[in-house]
Amino acid sequence: MLRLALLWPTLLITLLSPMTLADEVRIAIAANFTDTSRQLAERFQTDSGHRAIISYGSTGKLYAQIRNGAPFDVFLAADQQRPALLEQQGLAVAGSRFTYASGKLVLWSPNGERFVDGTDFLTGGRFQRLAMANPQTAPYGLAAQQVLQKLALWPALQPRVVRGESIAQTFQFVATANTDAGFVALAQVRAWPQSAGSLWEIPQTYYQPISQQAVLLVRGQDNPAAQAWINFLSSEPAQALIRQAGYGAGP
Repeated sequence: MLRLALLWPTLLITLLSPMTLADEVRIAIAANFTDTSRQLAERFQTDSGHRAIISYGSTGKLYAQIRNGAPFDVFLAADQQRPALLEQQGLAVAGSRFTYASGKLVLWSPNGERFVDGTDFLTGGRFQRLAMANPQTAPYGLAAQQVLQKLALWPALQPRVVRGESIAQTFQFVATANTDAGFVALAQVRAWPQSAGSLWEIPQTYYQPISQQAVLLVRGQDNPAAQAWINFLSSEPAQALIRQAGYGAGP
């Protein structure tokens, strides 16, 4: 019995040692990347042993939270402007910023008979409500505004536009038929478990490129899990998953 008692602490240390080596990384992620990031987080934990704790929201709101001291280690934005601002403000590690994905905007309705041609649908005005994200806080909302401006429809359609605080809320407006159609991310439609419905993949010449950039925040610069996430995100396995989800290439 004495010998067993002496061996037990050694066995306990052996069992716990892999856990003690693992760290956590807290990541602020733009709402359009929700489904894709969940898949990435699972792969990241399997490969590295580190755990990713993720908070979602519009890029603008997450940026404001970081400015106000929110305890994030890494920021995955849906644009390049806010990560660059955080670098300039000394809140992000200089030189750590890179494009992890290129966003694609679509006009979508879960109703497969809603439209065939997106341009005709918008210019013909055969709808009551149209969803888009807030252009002030969500890069996909800004892209939607640019599309409507390109089609010379921006002023005329204002009474029919329903704005979501994020692209995730915008998608919910459309998916639950609270609007007739809406501007969402292609990756969101790819993740939709039902039929594709009516879909217009908007020419990328209609809006400025949605360069989604990641940056290591100062709070996470000494966190091994944060650096591991940054390295993983730019790796080929992660980039392959991102492309499969409906995004353009990153690095």
